[in-house]
Amino acid sequence: MLGLFSRRATRCGGRSTIAPSVAGTPSPEFTAAESALLGRYFTNLDRPVFGLRNLPEVVKGALFSRYSRTEKSLRRVLLDEFINEPDSGFHQLAGAPADADDMVAVRRAEEFYERVLVGYGDDSVAELAGAHIAVERVSTLAAKALEDSRIGISPLEKSTRYVRFDRPGPDGRYLYHRGPELAHPDYEGAADSLFKTYSELIEPLTRSIRERFPLEEGETDRAWKSATRAKALDMLRGLLPAGTLTNLGLFGNGRAFEYLITKMSAHELPECRRLAAELHRELSLVIPAFVKRALDERYGAPAAERISRIRSKTEGTARRHRRTGTGPSVSLLEHDPDAERKVVAAALFPHSDAGWQDLEGDPGAVLEAILGDRANRRQRAPRALEHAQYAFEIVANFAAYRDLHRHRMLTQDRQVLGTALGYDTPPGLSEFGMEGPFRSAIDAAVAAHAGLERDAGPALAQYVVPLAFRVRWYFRVNLREIYHLCELRTTPQGHPDYRWVAQEMFRLVGDVHPRLARYARFVDMGPGDELERRRSERRMDAKLSALDRNK
Repeated sequence: MLGLFSRRATRCGGRSTIAPSVAGTPSPEFTAAESALLGRYFTNLDRPVFGLRNLPEVVKGALFSRYSRTEKSLRRVLLDEFINEPDSGFHQLAGAPADADDMVAVRRAEEFYERVLVGYGDDSVAELAGAHIAVERVSTLAAKALEDSRIGISPLEKSTRYVRFDRPGPDGRYLYHRGPELAHPDYEGAADSLFKTYSELIEPLTRSIRERFPLEEGETDRAWKSATRAKALDMLRGLLPAGTLTNLGLFGNGRAFEYLITKMSAHELPECRRLAAELHRELSLVIPAFVKRALDERYGAPAAERISRIRSKTEGTARRHRRTGTGPSVSLLEHDPDAERKVVAAALFPHSDAGWQDLEGDPGAVLEAILGDRANRRQRAPRALEHAQYAFEIVANFAAYRDLHRHRMLTQDRQVLGTALGYDTPPGLSEFGMEGPFRSAIDAAVAAHAGLERDAGPALAQYVVPLAFRVRWYFRVNLREIYHLCELRTTPQGHPDYRWVAQEMFRLVGDVHPRLARYARFVDMGPGDELERRRSERRMDAKLSALDRNK
């Protein structure tokens, strides 16, 4: 293995100080010909900070893997051991697009890079190569499973606030998940009824909202229409069943994708298990060396079997209680009475030579020093606040959970979505005379859920449950993330359902730790805006106008 890199680079001596060159121009380390080759792959050739470009992910991962075991510069490693190494197949991977005749060479190149990773890397190297992947026409339930990875993957999902979900598919049918596991006589009828009601109410509700909130002076027609349409879609999103198809984009590193595939292959929903195979197939075309073990017989398959086995055992020992709908709630389960002292000690620790137990300081002065000058919510609270920990139990509708689930710097999990906890009717819907159709569609879904749960089990029965129904979940979260979550999710333009959850969480933190909570001054505990998106759309118009002026 090491023989692959036995050729030694010819390196120049001391570097002279010159003005920075642009990528592709000669540098002290490279000849003019070498610079011409390397200029395509780096943002500069003579500065210590530079970006990589025009390189496949597998090459970048292997390059960094080798980089950690050599004294050479990264650019020199690429030149000597990849570009100029005949066995690497570099030009088939990073050169012009390969045609069918080149695929054998490409496969040979992939094998070369896999050997590099085996010889010079460990699991952490897989975090240095990433991939973008799109996942379309998957259920909201499956999207939540994909987004549940907290570290290493960044998801972005189709919005229920800005996009109508009633557009039919190519076959003319509403877009919700249909699979052989859901071949139940009640499922499609109830899902169709939910979508039909959603579709029939959008236009009349939008008109009613526009009558209630007419165009104001200085407001553009674009901003007004966007804000009023968003209000209508926000009010009706509770009708969408959890089987509603959505689209999402994922960016992640190889290590995170490997575990995501393994975890999805062990999921209780057949849809998620199928997605695991599809993700593996597509990522194998982009970062094959990093997802190879995700489903293999040595690592991936045994890990997936273990996940399934643990789920079966814990399900068998968990106690079952009859759940009843008591309304939305946020409860503080745990907090640390000594949190303030720990935050102060953590703030002082890097600036002191004392041990942790000997660190003392005036809490008011220390908190003022680290938090007193925050000018906006984007000025993040310092790491010391992570020493204050809280555990919450939340009951809220699944649509609100869908939004708050995106926060990943915490520990969270939910119970199975069902109908026993009741559902939320959007405030104001009755004023527009539309509560009746909303409730009728919901009631039909309740009956279908009961049949599905009886015949197919609670996991599959989730697909027909509308997003208006409540679910119970927990958050274990530190104070630093409380600042971020509550300052972001209580802004007046936020959806009222998740605003209330964030406000309650912050109120409970303030009750037990008033001095620690005092500096989260960008939490908005007010009632919010009646037309939530109005101010945001106006700000967008101002930004667009500024861009036009600067052209």
